[in-house]
Amino acid sequence: MTRLSAAIETTKANGLVPVAAYVRMSTDHQRYSTENQTLAIKKYAEAHGMVVVKIYADEGKSGLNAEGREQFRKLLIDVQGHHAAYRGILVYDVSRWGRFQDTDESAHYEYLCTQAGAPVSYCAEPFDNDGTPMAAVFKNFKRSMDGEFSRVLSTKVFIGQCNLAGRGFHQGGTPGYGLRRELINEQRESKGLLQSGEHKSIQTDRVVLVRGPPEEVAVVHRIYHDFVEIGRPEREIANALNAEGLLTDLGKAWTRGTVHQILTNEKYIGNNVYNRRSFKLKQVRVRNAPELWVRCDGAFEGIISASLFEKAREIIAARSHRLDDAQMLALLRDLLARSGTLSGLIIDEQEGMPSSTAYQARFGGLITAYALVGFHPDRDYRYLEINRALRKHRPDLVDQVIQQLHAVNASVHRDAGNDLLTINGEWTVSLVIARCQTTAAGTLRWRVRFDTSLEPDITVAVRMDSSNAKVRDYYLIPRIDTGAWPDRISEENYGLIDSYRFDTLDILNELAARYSLKDAA
Repeated sequence: MTRLSAAIETTKANGLVPVAAYVRMSTDHQRYSTENQTLAIKKYAEAHGMVVVKIYADEGKSGLNAEGREQFRKLLIDVQGHHAAYRGILVYDVSRWGRFQDTDESAHYEYLCTQAGAPVSYCAEPFDNDGTPMAAVFKNFKRSMDGEFSRVLSTKVFIGQCNLAGRGFHQGGTPGYGLRRELINEQRESKGLLQSGEHKSIQTDRVVLVRGPPEEVAVVHRIYHDFVEIGRPEREIANALNAEGLLTDLGKAWTRGTVHQILTNEKYIGNNVYNRRSFKLKQVRVRNAPELWVRCDGAFEGIISASLFEKAREIIAARSHRLDDAQMLALLRDLLARSGTLSGLIIDEQEGMPSSTAYQARFGGLITAYALVGFHPDRDYRYLEINRALRKHRPDLVDQVIQQLHAVNASVHRDAGNDLLTINGEWTVSLVIARCQTTAAGTLRWRVRFDTSLEPDITVAVRMDSSNAKVRDYYLIPRIDTGAWPDRISEENYGLIDSYRFDTLDILNELAARYSLKDAA
C-alpha cells in the first residue's frame, strides 16, 4: 500500500472526507502565495470534516487558460480517469481556479470534476458552491470580475510598458548577441549587469541595453563587414562562425536566420523598438503594423553605425525586388539542376531566391511551379491524391451523419455553402476530416483543423486509418476546448483528449434525439 493510500484509509476510518487542494500563484500578490493558500485550505478542511490528502500546485503560472498549468491539467486527468481517491477539490477562491477570459471555460472544467465525483469548493468565497441559484449568481459574477481584472491589468501594463519603451528602457526578452541588460536606478546610475534569468527587484529601477563583451561586439562588426563590404551571404557567414567554434548568445550554432536577425534589428544601432508583436491575454499572437510600434531612436550606444546598417538594409531589399514569372522559374530550374530534386525546405534554404510561399502565391501551388520546370515529385502527387480523395469523401460522410440524425427524429439544417449542420434549431455541428500521417519513426499522427470562422458548438473530427481510406474513429470536441487542443494527436493520448474519442457517432445521435412526451413519460 502506498503512503497516499494509507493516508486515505486512515482518513476514512476517522470519518473524515479525503479531498485534494489546488493552489496557483502567478506574480500578482504575495498574499496569494501557494503556502498561504495551502494553510487557508487546510484550516477550511479541518473546520468542515475534511482532510487534504493531495496537493496540486502551479507556481508562477498565469490563470488566463489551462495551457502551461501542468498540475491543473494533471488534476483534470486524475479526476476524469478515476485515478483520484479523494471526494472533493478545495481551492482558495475563484480567481485561483483561473482568470479565464471566457467564464464558460472555467465552468466547464469545474463541471468535469463534479461529474467525476470530485466537486470544487472555494474556501475564501462568501458563498457555498452548493449548486443553488444564488451560489451560481455569485460564482459567475466572480468569474466575470476576475476575467475583467486580467483585461484591465493587461491594458494598464501595456500602457506602462509603451511609456517606458518610449523613454528607452528595455521591456523584456533576451538582449541579443553582443548586447547586455544593465540595471539602473532613478538617477540612471548603473547598479550592474543582469545575468540570464535575473530581473529587477525594486519597482523604481529600470533596465537598459548596453554593449556586451568586446569579443561579441567584434563578431557583430565582422558580420556587417563580411555582408556589406565583402558580399558574403548570411549562410556563408554562419558557416564560418560555426567552423571557428563560436556560439550565439543562446549557446547554439549559428544559422542563416540568426545572422539575418543581427543584420536587420535596429537595436544594433541603439534604437529601442517595442510592440512589433502582441500576445495579449495569451489569446492570439499578432504581428503589428509599423505605425503601432513604439520607438526610441538613439536610446543607447549602438554597436554599428546607422550608415552601415542602412547599407545592409539596402542589400537585403535589393535582392527581394519583384521578379517576373520567367525569372522565378529560371531560378527554380537552376536549383533543380543543382540539387536534383525540389521541396519547400530546399527552396527556403537558398540565398537570393524567393521563398516557397512566394512560388505558391505566384503559381497557385508548388506542384504547378514544379511542373513548369519539368519536375514531377511522386510523393507530392500521392499527398495530393489523398487530399483529393478525402475532399471527395467528405460530402458522403456529412450525408451519413444527417441520415443518422434523421433516424432519431432530429431536425437538421445543412448550410449549402459550408456544410455547417444546425441540429433541432438549437446547436451546430461541423465535420472535419483528420488525415493520417506516418512519421519517420513509423508512428501515426493526425492534425485536426478547426473551422474557426464557423464557430460550431461541436466539431466532429473524423480520424482516418493509416491508409486514409476508412474511418478509424471520431472525436467530438466542444467549442470551449478547441483553443487548448494540441497541434497533433497520436494513436494514444492523455485522458482529457481521448475522453472525447468514440468508435461510432451514437453519442451524437443521443445528444440530438427527440422523443414524444408519451415515450418520455
